[in-house]
Amino acid sequence: MAQQYRVIVTPKAADDIRQGYAWLQERNPRAAEEWLTAMRKLILGLAVMPDSHAIAPESAEFDVEIRRALYGRATRWRVYFTITGEAVHVLHVRHGRRSDWRP
Repeated sequence: MAQQYRVIVTPKAADDIRQGYAWLQERNPRAAEEWLTAMRKLILGLAVMPDSHAIAPESAEFDVEIRRALYGRATRWRVYFTITGEAVHVLHVRHGRRSDWRP
């Protein structure tokens, strides 16, 4: 059986999710609801095998290993996280059209 990690969403990542949802809500409320549901599922899914996600290209800029989970088809949202002990810390959520994340 795979190890279960505790998933912790940082305040920064929670703000990113709220802002992403608000941005989508203005443009397409139905899509915003679907996005929020899928984003929750993706983030909670990090509890199992988070290390199966690739190390983010931006990781070299940080003092810890940063991994990235992707959501979406055409323009992917990026969920950045780190694994420490038995916890996954979701650090940042970023739209794929934005530039790379920097410390």
